[in-house]
Amino acid sequence: MRIIDRYLGGAVVVGTLVTLGVLLPLLGFFVLADEMEAAGVDGYGFGGAMTFMLLSLPGYAYQLFPIATLIGALVGLGTLASRSELVALRAAGVSVAQIVRAAMLGGVLLALLAVVLGEVLAPLAEQRGAELRREALSGEVAQQTADGFWAVDDGAYVNIREIRSGTSLSDISIFQVDTTAGTLVSTHADGARYVDDGWVLQGIARSRVRPDGVEVERIAQARWDSMLDPGLLKVVVAEPQALPVWGLYKYIRFMRVNGQDAGAYEVAFWGKVLHPVLTLSMIFVAIPILLGSARSSGMGRRIFAGVLIGILYYLISRTLAYLALLFGLSPLLAALAPPLLFSAGAMVLLRRVG
Repeated sequence: MRIIDRYLGGAVVVGTLVTLGVLLPLLGFFVLADEMEAAGVDGYGFGGAMTFMLLSLPGYAYQLFPIATLIGALVGLGTLASRSELVALRAAGVSVAQIVRAAMLGGVLLALLAVVLGEVLAPLAEQRGAELRREALSGEVAQQTADGFWAVDDGAYVNIREIRSGTSLSDISIFQVDTTAGTLVSTHADGARYVDDGWVLQGIARSRVRPDGVEVERIAQARWDSMLDPGLLKVVVAEPQALPVWGLYKYIRFMRVNGQDAGAYEVAFWGKVLHPVLTLSMIFVAIPILLGSARSSGMGRRIFAGVLIGILYYLISRTLAYLALLFGLSPLLAALAPPLLFSAGAMVLLRRVG
């Protein structure tokens, strides 16, 4: 059985990697074509667009992994079925449960690969790609750190601790050297809003550091002429799907403490936690399709069936996620329901073919 386990599990792994190798270049082509609209603006050329596309691929690979696993299992095990190897295994006394176990062992390796991809490679690559794109298009040097968002804005150093949205900021510090007066000006604002094509700072404390002392001035609100615009800051606000699990957990706690709605991040958090379960469930779904068709279905039909099931899963999962946000349903149940539903359907089919 160890030889059979390695053989069947290896077929699932190879089939999944081949599927990703076909799908990712196609996605990369569409991303590059979309980025070419921005190419030629300032310092953002074809090389920048290509770099951004390549850095985006790990994130797309992570999102595609469950569907790629389903299609990969259909391709890998389907190749064995077309050569009557699965029929020979069953005739030799290998049960359906043993075939499922062998395929699941390959699925465990794929699930671990997906975790590394989604928790380590994709967040780092997407953040770096966004930084390079932002710097090329705006000409501004900006960086997202544990202390907030830092940017160089027309000679001033800006630190924004919280970007609530592209038009609402909180806890802003601005540091600038006034060369004419020979003073360091430090401005702190409790918040800022983008109104009438410009920023309005609120709750301002401005300190001027001179050789003979420090002058502190407090202002209720004032206009802030900045090159930072909402379009740039929206790029800085990471999408929930682009954050690692630990980052999502910390951000959810932060939003709860501040009385903000963390529904979208909770849905993304449980989706990432259950991502390995989803990967295994997709393999489980593929097996009854293969055993039920044996040699009667060609590879094209199996791939087509995998694509349809993948689209159906996407529609159901997104619908449940929207319902959870709209009606306040449990994000855990919204993320857990699709793999349970598909696994239950696969179990019914396995009983028929077993």
